[in-house]
Amino acid sequence: MQIQGVIPRDFIDQLLARVNLVDVVNARVPLKKAGATYKACCPFHQEKTPSFNVNPNKQFYHCFGCGAHGDAITFLVEHDGLTFVEAVEVLAQQVGMTVPRKKMSRAEQKVQQQRVERERDLYDISHDVAKFYRRQLRDHSDSAQAKTYLRQRGLTPEVAKRFIIGFAPPGWASLIKGLQANSRVSKQLIELGLLVEKQPGNSYDRFRHRIMFPIRNGKGQVIAFGGRVLRSEDQPKYLNSPESPIFHKSDTLYGLYEWRQSRDQSDYLIVVEGYMDVVALAQHGVNNAVATLGTAITESHCQLLFRQVDELVFCFDGDKAGLAAAWKALELVLPQIGGQRSVKFLFLDEGEDPDSAVRKLGEQGFRQQVAQALPLSDFFVQHLLNKLSVSVDYPEGRQQLVALAQPYILRATALYQYFLIELLASQVGLPVWRLERQLGLKPMHAAKRDDSAKQDRFHAQAGQKKLVKPKMSLARFLVRILLDRPEWAAQLALLLTPLLPVSNQQDARMLLALLACYQLPADQQNDAFEKFNHDYAQQLDYIQRQPLPDAEAEVKTMFQDMAIRLADELEVVLLRQKVHQGETIEDLQAFLTDRKNRFM
Repeated sequence: MQIQGVIPRDFIDQLLARVNLVDVVNARVPLKKAGATYKACCPFHQEKTPSFNVNPNKQFYHCFGCGAHGDAITFLVEHDGLTFVEAVEVLAQQVGMTVPRKKMSRAEQKVQQQRVERERDLYDISHDVAKFYRRQLRDHSDSAQAKTYLRQRGLTPEVAKRFIIGFAPPGWASLIKGLQANSRVSKQLIELGLLVEKQPGNSYDRFRHRIMFPIRNGKGQVIAFGGRVLRSEDQPKYLNSPESPIFHKSDTLYGLYEWRQSRDQSDYLIVVEGYMDVVALAQHGVNNAVATLGTAITESHCQLLFRQVDELVFCFDGDKAGLAAAWKALELVLPQIGGQRSVKFLFLDEGEDPDSAVRKLGEQGFRQQVAQALPLSDFFVQHLLNKLSVSVDYPEGRQQLVALAQPYILRATALYQYFLIELLASQVGLPVWRLERQLGLKPMHAAKRDDSAKQDRFHAQAGQKKLVKPKMSLARFLVRILLDRPEWAAQLALLLTPLLPVSNQQDARMLLALLACYQLPADQQNDAFEKFNHDYAQQLDYIQRQPLPDAEAEVKTMFQDMAIRLADELEVVLLRQKVHQGETIEDLQAFLTDRKNRFM
């Protein structure tokens, strides 16, 4: 692809004005008319009730389930796996527009062109290497042991083909010879980590006498490899490609592309530790398994997983290492649990792994084990109980349990946090309100009483009647909080962005404008906030002078309470409009209820 320069912003605006988002989405995801909008089951996560909406008037899509949101360009980037530039070019071609480019310096053009060509070449080489390893599995004289191993594990040729499983022959120069690599290709193989360079001009194959598992990205491109030994004396047992310009372990999951391609209807994903586990489970009909790649689960992994489904099941060995890995996963997912999201942990018997378990139990037996997996809350309490030096039957043990649990409970989202506190309170024999106070989380009803008492004392000391302040609407209060807590904007936008336009109140328009500013890319926010401050200068002058509680927990409780109350008010307006228009409101009510549950 020839890069000529940067695409002007005004062209992108013109393009989006001419493109019909409904046509773009409907070509990939069948849409159904629903009043003034269109709906479908979301293509970005598993669901049975449609919560993905396309607004033809505003030309944006929004999923009330996973929060996916954007325009036609964003949709092609997320759904088709295109780059931003590729998405613009596809849309421009559809509407007969030519993509212009801003002038770039020769140096800038050269750097950008080199980067694109470099990555394209690395993808091409990775593809060629995967084909080479496939041929070796089929034809190489030393591949008999690999074929025997795959047969013993019960893998059919169809599954091996689906996962592009191959064989790296013994020998130190099989790749260079097999690909007839010149110096340029050799350098690319070194950059991918498929060749190891001992010294300039002297390199050898990283993978030798191993079964090979190509690793693919969301577009199905091969980006790296994993290899398993065939001889017990070889080490390590599993070996992965190192990171490269096209491969980053912390945000890649083995098997995710294959799961998407399988059209599996499961509404949960099983997270296992190795690629052989993923392949073995798929062989037995369990297609909804993915694996990390030689690294512990990361926050990026969790975010990627929750964009696909609402339920995760982490499958680990029941030994000390497995428990440690499970706790690491718990720490990362805890702040992300809310609404319909849930996490379970399946600990296998000693000596078992998912591969051996599914071969012994079959698909239904294994899925039954998954269904009986330990909920995160149970694992949380059990793990902490096992760390106590004194039994929880004694005051010292109960005190230890509260101290150990505190940092994790404080990281949980509001409603789930409360449920964990309830669970912990039952373990230590305290009322929930007393435990909340011990953890520094003032109960909501107590916070309201304290605020009222403070106001009464203030007015008594002043010796005068209570002054009537200018009324702060719910929208104004939310603006006030967001100005101090911008990191909460995305959560609030998911709840309120589809509702605020139904209000004709200026405060609602102000809140909607602020949320829009926070949703822009960082490089566009300065101009947007400058306009926002200009448009609402008078209101902001008053709003910013209003104090907030000192305690973070109080602010968070206030924020969530006001957001839900405002959503309730706006829903009444919206439902009245729908009834007046003679439209069916059952689906709308279901969407609104689900969205509020997720917000909480």
